[in-house]
Amino acid sequence: MAETVGDYLLRRLREWGVEQVFAYPGDGINGLVAAFGKADNQPRFVQTRHEEMAAFAAVGYAKFSGQVGVCMATSGPGAIHLLNGLYDAKLDHVPVVAIVGQTARSAMGGSYQQEVDLQPLFKDVASEYLVEVNVAEQLPNALDRAIRTALARRAPTALIVPSDLQEQEYQPPKHAFKQMPSSAPSWPHPVVVPPEDELAHAAEVLNAGEKVAILIGQGARNAADEVVRIAELTGAGVAKALLGKDVLPDDLPYVTGAIGLLGTRPSYELMRDCDTLLIVGSNFPYSQFLPEFGKARAVQIDIDGSMIGMRYPTEVNLVGEAKATLRALLPMVQRKENRSWLETIEKNVHDWWSTVARQAMLDAKPVNPMRVVHELSERIPEDAVVTADSGSSTNWYARNLRFRGRMRGSLSGTLATMGPGVPYAIGAKFAHPERPVVALVGDGAMQMNGLAELITIARYRQLWTDPRLIVCVFHNNDLNQVTWELRAMGGAPKFVESQAIPEVSYADFARSLGFEAIAVDRPDELGAAWDRVLAADRPAVLDVRCDPEVPPIPPHATFEQVKSAAEALLKGDPDSWHMLTQGIRTKAEELLPSR
Repeated sequence: MAETVGDYLLRRLREWGVEQVFAYPGDGINGLVAAFGKADNQPRFVQTRHEEMAAFAAVGYAKFSGQVGVCMATSGPGAIHLLNGLYDAKLDHVPVVAIVGQTARSAMGGSYQQEVDLQPLFKDVASEYLVEVNVAEQLPNALDRAIRTALARRAPTALIVPSDLQEQEYQPPKHAFKQMPSSAPSWPHPVVVPPEDELAHAAEVLNAGEKVAILIGQGARNAADEVVRIAELTGAGVAKALLGKDVLPDDLPYVTGAIGLLGTRPSYELMRDCDTLLIVGSNFPYSQFLPEFGKARAVQIDIDGSMIGMRYPTEVNLVGEAKATLRALLPMVQRKENRSWLETIEKNVHDWWSTVARQAMLDAKPVNPMRVVHELSERIPEDAVVTADSGSSTNWYARNLRFRGRMRGSLSGTLATMGPGVPYAIGAKFAHPERPVVALVGDGAMQMNGLAELITIARYRQLWTDPRLIVCVFHNNDLNQVTWELRAMGGAPKFVESQAIPEVSYADFARSLGFEAIAVDRPDELGAAWDRVLAADRPAVLDVRCDPEVPPIPPHATFEQVKSAAEALLKGDPDSWHMLTQGIRTKAEELLPSR
């Protein structure tokens, strides 16, 4: 039987080392689906419950594997459903290739069923590379460029393949005009290092500083050892953007934790008081949490010259790969003998973790959500992978979870979309089937799509050598992050019709799928519940009833935010007295001296 275009596409993916494609079927990709069957499901067709979840799973796989993630969908509605996940990849700089069907070429332009003009649709999200393949000879070069561009630009790309072409006989490109061959499936890894004079200028800035702060993001992940060395030389504290939370462990005494609205007080104080700032691999957008303009001299290192010098008025901009750039910089950096700045940082960090532990133990109705993550932090394996969704639970992931060992973690950092927590965990499990995975997800995100993706977990659980994929649900029947944003930013009370969500037993649903499932409504049950799911021989759901009135107070709540929250109380916010007392007690633990 002759090889079809669909057969060749899968063969080329195998040659690239692609082991799974996260997808949902439809007649616009029938030729590709048939090719999976003929290829004995190699690469594996991982069927999610929705195309958006396929894209999210591909993003999660790419984030945790370091390889390209591949997702696939049919024409029209299927292609449209991919967009949110692909924008997540675009904004977080993640290599993902979307392979999308299209109506038959003979029907294009005829307002045919499910015909959508896909090139304008994908033009922005796949701006780095987008192509429609219209003849078989075009395919090798187009597919290879989509993969290479995704890896090189750390971005989503898209390949559109009309349905009739998928079933045609494959013809390789010829040695002729207007025929485009391709090379062996490989991607070179260039190491870019700034020139020596720019490195020397950066070293001069760092050597002159007396109070050095370092901010790291995901771009510093391959340079953890070098960040540690430069921090120890300069006596610096190291704050972490959310996407860089797993770059350095939190048991280093000078690591101040997350920065920003979801960050820690030591990170806020580090930026407030420093006189020198080194930014490595981070595009953290909230300048109000960086030093005041003009107060600190700053150096930035980033592989992407288009993203550098745009968040803070940096004096030296080093365009280069983080590891190689720091290695070249280190010999020029002098060790600071005065360690008083470092001692202050370490004291602040020690006091902060004591504060967080006390806050987590405060009584709530029924369970304090901070305690959920605090108890996990005490028990989580050092090789675990953690995914977090967008919502109030993200605060507790950012502030309360202490990373150590080889732990990895991520979330939708820039798009901050709801819904990726569970599909990210699925992608992480395919990337690391031998490691435990924990997803921290609000009940709003679970109702949006997480419940359905538990079915996907149940379907593929036998493929994973470590069976543990734990979904922890923060069950408060409230779209809690937006509720608090209404209060703190607009002075509006909770509007129950938009914010309250229906009651669902997540544990019961998970139990029906054969999961280990535990419902918790008492704080003293949490520790044992975590022990049980972390020791389970199957996927698990931990369904914890949390108090929605425990406030996610930023490390530096402004007067306007406090004033707005007070106005929300005066306007008749439901359960306002409980909200007020929880806020006072939580903030008091932060402001009172360590005990």
